[in-house]
Amino acid sequence: MRLSPVFLLSATDVAHFPSEAKTFGAPEIAFLGRSNVGKSSLINSLLGSKQAHTSSTPGRTRAINFFALHEGVGEKMKQRPTMIFADLPGYGYAKISKSISSEWPKFIEPYLAERDTLALAICLVDTNIPPQPSDKQLIEYFKQTQRPFLVVGTKADRLSNNVLAKSIATLKREHGVDEVLPVSAKTDAGTKALWARLMAVAE
Repeated sequence: MRLSPVFLLSATDVAHFPSEAKTFGAPEIAFLGRSNVGKSSLINSLLGSKQAHTSSTPGRTRAINFFALHEGVGEKMKQRPTMIFADLPGYGYAKISKSISSEWPKFIEPYLAERDTLALAICLVDTNIPPQPSDKQLIEYFKQTQRPFLVVGTKADRLSNNVLAKSIATLKREHGVDEVLPVSAKTDAGTKALWARLMAVAE
């Protein structure tokens, strides 16, 4: 099922987060990852549009961008969205210190810690490079706060099957997770499996 994306708003403060009246309390999926992990490309691949580029200037706008995903098109579009995508600023501009939140703007920590409608965090890691300490720190944060999360390995099309399998095994071991779902925004490999997970959360 293809959902129609509607850009809601960019938030740079807790007060800017979309209200339940605006989202109808739909479950939110947060996308997080280091700068250049391919977050915008993956979101655009999932949405089938260039939404993730239109509302943010990489490196300059440090905002959470919210998109509502609705069933139907035009006048037949359902009023209540099926789910909300929250595109968070990339980290890694500066070294992440002991607490991720101290380097991130003050509104990101409250979003991850306190947002009632946050149903799943997608932690993006690059399958082409060794496991990164900043990614490990983010994953540890979700383990400690017991927020549901899924680790997704990007740019999987750049590796042969054997090399990709080794990379995924290393990422799972280093980050202490049972699953890393490999995807490619370029070839759409793995995006169906990811959609299935997102729809399961939405239901």
